[in-house]
Amino acid sequence: MRPGAPLLRSVVAVKLSMMINYSGDFHADVERVRELEAAGLDIVWVPEAYSFDSVSQMGYLAAKTSTIQIGSGILNTYSRTATCMAQTAAGLDYVSGGRFVLGLGASGPQVIEGFHGVPYEKPMARIRDYINVCRMTWRREKVVYDGKAVQIPLPEGEGTGLGKPLKLINHPVREDIPIFWASLMGLSVTATAQYADGWLPIFFDPEKFHTVWGDELKKGQAQRDESLGQLQISAGGMVAIGDEFAGDAADRVLDMARPNVALYVGGMGARDKNFYNTITQKYGYVDEAIEIQDLYLSGKKEEAASKVPREMLANTNLVGTASHVKERIAAYQEAGVTHLAVTPIGDPTKTIEQLRDLMG
Repeated sequence: MRPGAPLLRSVVAVKLSMMINYSGDFHADVERVRELEAAGLDIVWVPEAYSFDSVSQMGYLAAKTSTIQIGSGILNTYSRTATCMAQTAAGLDYVSGGRFVLGLGASGPQVIEGFHGVPYEKPMARIRDYINVCRMTWRREKVVYDGKAVQIPLPEGEGTGLGKPLKLINHPVREDIPIFWASLMGLSVTATAQYADGWLPIFFDPEKFHTVWGDELKKGQAQRDESLGQLQISAGGMVAIGDEFAGDAADRVLDMARPNVALYVGGMGARDKNFYNTITQKYGYVDEAIEIQDLYLSGKKEEAASKVPREMLANTNLVGTASHVKERIAAYQEAGVTHLAVTPIGDPTKTIEQLRDLMG
């Protein structure tokens, strides 16, 4: 077992997952998802950010597919109330025949305050409260909840005073809809390992992830309810398989990730509060992370992208010969990854078929 392998895990068959583009051609994406479903893709994640809402699109996907799981990647916990989130998840699980996965996250103040006009307060506590309320709602219990961020019904002295505890009218397809938490650092990762069914990390290096999140994962897993089972992890990156991607030839693919990594490491958040930059430093790329941020915030975005360490790109993507990619899949599996999140370079259907062959 690698030193970074999470506690309380067993090696399981890895599922294949993919994110569709929130700014792309959705109707074309749906047809592609249907092809990928036939090729063996297990789950498709539908993002939202501040684009079209993802719920209507996931309902459409449910009608157009039959076996693939459909996940929200992610729904933020500020633009919908906790019980609305539970209703939404139960509704999507119903129309999909039990194929929905609820991906939750806090987004960031730029979107929450700037687009939704809601104060960005208590993000970690809020998500934990949402998880508890969702599960309570799906069990059709009367929703009475007094959390740090969520109180249902409204406390005495707030509102009209006419609110009363209610329970969901319908009987959900499942009481245990999987909940994945897109957490980044510290207490949120600990809470994810304790409360959520799954985790959606970023920049996941299967050999080094323990240097960033190991202590938090162990602490949360030590307090985890056994009934939740193993913490599922969805992680991965770009995938390009073939002899033409061997050795230095992989660089032209890995370089495609540079602008996006530089955006997150250099430009997401204030200089002194950028979690993606902190993650990069915790991986050991301290000087590089500082330089990327300095360049990016100075407007030198291309130069910032050029400073992203190649080792980081190589370790967080799956690019190379078939034998190399097979080794990388094994590394992710040994690290506890249950859902290999892939961004195919080239023909997506062919890539999924290649991955299925490599995974046996």
